[in-house]
This record gives sequence, structure tokens and C-alpha cells, in this order.
Amino acid sequence: MNNSQEMDQRRARRLNSRQDQRGPVIYWMSRDQRYQNNWALLFACQKSRQLQQPLEVLFTLAPSFLGAPLRHYDFMFKGLAEVEASLRNAGIPMTVIFGNPGETVAALVEKRQTGAVISDFSPLTPVRQWKQHAAAAIPCAFYEVDAHNIVPCWLASPKQEYAARTIRPRLSALRKSFLTPFPQLTPPCQPDNLPCPPVNWDELLNMLDVDRSLKPVTHIIPGEASAEQRLRRFLNHEIDRYADKRNDPNAEAVSGLSPYLHFGQISAQHAALQASRSLASQTNRDAFIEELFIRRELAENYCFYNEKYDAFDSLPEWAKATLMEHAADQRDYRYSPEEFEQAKTHDPLWNAAQRSLVETGVMHGYMRMYWAKKILEWSTSPAAAFDIAIMLNDRYSLDGRDPNGYAGVAWSIGGLHDRPWSERPVYGKIRYMNASGCARKFDVNRYIASVTAQPPPMLF
Repeated sequence: MNNSQEMDQRRARRLNSRQDQRGPVIYWMSRDQRYQNNWALLFACQKSRQLQQPLEVLFTLAPSFLGAPLRHYDFMFKGLAEVEASLRNAGIPMTVIFGNPGETVAALVEKRQTGAVISDFSPLTPVRQWKQHAAAAIPCAFYEVDAHNIVPCWLASPKQEYAARTIRPRLSALRKSFLTPFPQLTPPCQPDNLPCPPVNWDELLNMLDVDRSLKPVTHIIPGEASAEQRLRRFLNHEIDRYADKRNDPNAEAVSGLSPYLHFGQISAQHAALQASRSLASQTNRDAFIEELFIRRELAENYCFYNEKYDAFDSLPEWAKATLMEHAADQRDYRYSPEEFEQAKTHDPLWNAAQRSLVETGVMHGYMRMYWAKKILEWSTSPAAAFDIAIMLNDRYSLDGRDPNGYAGVAWSIGGLHDRPWSERPVYGKIRYMNASGCARKFDVNRYIASVTAQPPPMLF
């Protein structure tokens, strides 16, 4: 166990050129919504002790975040309620403010006469713009800590990587330095009179102006405790099947951690470290860590260095060229966005995948590749297909609006991080998938029947 209260300072970077001041420390929690195993919170505690100033955690609620509906806010708020209770028990208050974060954070910093601001890392454009605005406006130092990745995204590579094979050596070289245990979180000494009232999360949820037609999921329990429970179940019962069976949606061989990772309710570094220590075979451990570490951080790299990550124009030039050469090809089926959304295609397998997404907020990873490729095949144009896949994934999936989702759509539809394959109609040189290929990998009828069955299977 690493008993040091210090962290590798390369995990943090400055977002402005100002210095620490004499005043309270604010940790602007955003993407990493957890109390344990959180480098940004650890750094904030370190800074609070260094400045001998109290620590406050801030959470901002923008008027809307990329169209997220009630389903996502409900999952997030239930997790945040758990974080806030842990913080309160440690004497650290959490404040929630509404409005444009770039403006509201700067206003709160001025009001509190803050000494330093710490934020967690996100490669997504809206969040980066908020931080740029706040960093320019506040009079104290503004730090960003990558608490989401094992290797800090800006350190892993200075450019957009071509494929897993190009980023893997970079990440592997840094793995020993960064895939380490977390130090024990020691809260800073807080003033006895520091107000620490509880947050009324139900009231905040009712105040949000969001789409309430998409109801919360009930079969996945949000929060740090449930995320840890899910990780333990995977490591104790399922990881032994991961290498051979992860592409079989009937096999229950995947971790189920994606929603928790997206909302930062569990640390990818913690999960990878626990997997590396498990009793599973080396093959299964390596296969899981490859997805959790290399593939996941490749997606982060894509969004960090490609500002068009959620648009067709982000795709590699060879992929755009081959898709446009085949844009006018005859398509046996064409569906509107509404028909896709309502699972009204001719393909029972695709419809089952879409119903799973709509009804449960999750879709098996292998099915999500098939799902996206068929949207390409049955849309009026490649660009339309890209937009439809992003729209559906962001609206319905609990892990939507995430680098993994954007990179996944770009890989499936546009050859991102892939290579040219044999040319065929509609797809051009993009990798092809079909239902018969799925049938060779798993029992398709069983999968369709499992989606049709009600209620959805419990994860716990």
C-alpha cells in the first residue's frame, strides 16, 4: 500500500498562469463523481493542507448538457448524493450552483476569495470551453487533474494517435509509473464553524428543465458502493470468461462498469489495479486491462486532439473518401431517424439491440458495433448515419456523451483506429458486419428473446 499522501505531480497541470492565493480551496467536481480513489480530490486535499485553508467541493449544473434527459440526471444525482454524504462526514461541504459553469465558477471564486481551484479532466469541448473561460477570469491558480485516466491524457501522447498499436507502446511505457495504488484520503483540517448543510438532490432534480419522458433505469443501482460491488462480482465470477466470451452478449462475461466509469463513480485505475491482482488467468487479466486502459484511453486521446470528434468530418481521410465514393450506392433498406429510434427495422437482431438501449440504458459492446454499422447501411448517407448513431447513443445510453461512445461510432461507421478492408457496396473499405456473422459468434435467438423478456435482468 502506498501510504504517501502525495501524488505524482504529472497528473496535474495549470490552466492559467496565476499563483496560489491566501484563501479557501475549491475542488470543482465534474466528471469524477466519487470520494474514494479520486486524484483530483486528493490533490485538492493536498493543496488545502499546503495553504492551511479550508476545502469546499463545488458541483455545477449547466442549463443543459448535450441534451441529457432525466434518465441520466437521475443516475448522476443518486451517485452524487452518496459522494456528498461521504464529504459531509469528512467535514467537507459540497455546494451546487446553476448556470453557465464558466461564469458561475468565476463568480463563486470571487465571492469566496478563493486561493486555488482544482478541476478534474474532460476532453469534451463544452467542458474545456467552460474551464478556459473560468481560468481566464479567476485571480488565483487553476489546476486540472486527470482523475479519469490511468495515464494523464496530455502526457500519454502529444497528438491524435492513429490506432491502438501506436498508443499502446506509449501507455505501456508509462504503466508502471501510473498504475499504482491510491494513497489513503486524509481530509484537511476544516474550521469547526464551517457550514456543511446537506444538499436536497430531489429538489434539484425537480428544478431541472430536462426531457422527462425518458424515465430512470431501475435495474442498475448508481453510486460508488454499487460500482465497487459490481467490480467485485466481475472479478470473482466473470473475468475468467472475459477473453473468450466478451463478444457473446448471452455469456455475462463483461464487467458492466461502463455507466459507473462514465459518471466517474468508480476509478478506471482502481479497477485495472484490482484486475491485475485477481486470480484470473493472465490472458483474461490482460484482455480486460487492454479494454479498460489502452482502448479507453485511445478514445480519450481522439476527443482531446480532434475537436470535431462528434461529427462525420472527424473521420480519417481514407474513410471519408471511400464512404463518399459509395454514398449513392443502392441500399436495400432505408430508415428515418424516427424508425431507428422506435426499432422499426426489418432486422429482429438490430431491433432487439435498440430496444435494449431504450429500455435499459445499456447495450452489449459487440451489439453496439453491429448496431452502428447497420445504421450506416440503412441510412440515406454516411454523414446522416453518423449523426443518428450519436443521437441515439447520447440520448438513451447511460454512458452516452462520452469519448468511448464518440470513438465507438467513429470506428464502426468511419474506420477510426482501423484500417481499410475489402471494398463492398455502401461500406466501401469500412469493416463489414452482418447478422450471419453474429450468429456464428453467439445464439442470436436467445439474445433477442432475452431482450423481449420483462423485466430486464438485475445486475445485483
